[in-house]
Amino acid sequence: MAEGNYSIVTEFILAGLTDKPELQLPLLLFFVGIYVFTVVGNLGMITLIGLSSHLHTPMYYLLSNLSFIDLCQSTVIVPKMLVNFGMEKNIISYPECMTQLYFFIVFAIAECHMLSAMAYDRYVAIRNPLLYNVTMSNQVCSWMVVGVYSMGLICATVHTTCMLRVFFCKDDMINHYFCDLFPLLELSCSSTFVNEVVGLSSSAFNIFFPTMTILSSYVFIIASILHIRSTEGRYKAFSTCSSHVSAVALFFGSLAFMYLQPSSVSSMDQGKVSSVFYTIIVPMLNPLIYSLRNKDVKVALSKLLGNKSF
Repeated sequence: MAEGNYSIVTEFILAGLTDKPELQLPLLLFFVGIYVFTVVGNLGMITLIGLSSHLHTPMYYLLSNLSFIDLCQSTVIVPKMLVNFGMEKNIISYPECMTQLYFFIVFAIAECHMLSAMAYDRYVAIRNPLLYNVTMSNQVCSWMVVGVYSMGLICATVHTTCMLRVFFCKDDMINHYFCDLFPLLELSCSSTFVNEVVGLSSSAFNIFFPTMTILSSYVFIIASILHIRSTEGRYKAFSTCSSHVSAVALFFGSLAFMYLQPSSVSSMDQGKVSSVFYTIIVPMLNPLIYSLRNKDVKVALSKLLGNKSF
């Protein structure tokens, strides 16, 4: 058989977050708590938006999709990691590893573009409030969401297809707690030039394009806010964007820390911490950010719970 058509390695060993046995139980309990909070928070946000008629707006439609992406991203990573905490060897089969890699890329890229779509939504709401419902119609929002998921699916398919051509034969220890792109490429004993080109091109588009969209949207948003004469109007405009700014800063900040540092053993260990942040912590924090810093969500929750003094 040709070298690119099969792999001698049939399973991998995940190095995990730590090799210290005494930390396994505390970390297990810690991440179980985080995952439960993530599931409850994101499912709660999706349910709340679905049941509250006054939240049936473009902003909250996009927010419910962000919650869905966060829920799926966390589910792709955390359950396998929790199982591995109780095992001596964190083993993952080759097909399972490729599947995890595929869905991780799908939802990571989808989150990048969803955050940029939400930034554009805030720009339209503040720049042209009278035309907001026309510009951000149901059809436009639906196509935006379709585009977000399509980008994730297409890029994940390309990355995974290229990874399936890689020949693994010398080492099966992945220096990570899940099957990520670059730790897998480090184990290759065949050429990874195509994978590196695809990875560079994908990163340039899926990080640079959303980042520029977000930055340009907020440049225009700030310019529009400065033209608002009343202090109350400025405060209201800023408050509608504060939650999104926080979510963007958390997600892209942790991504930058992961991928914009020197490649070394120590930085790889630091990269694991950064990966925990954007794959596990951020999906937990997003529903908290949007619920605590959003008056409409608080009102909807109070009505749903029947507690007027909420």
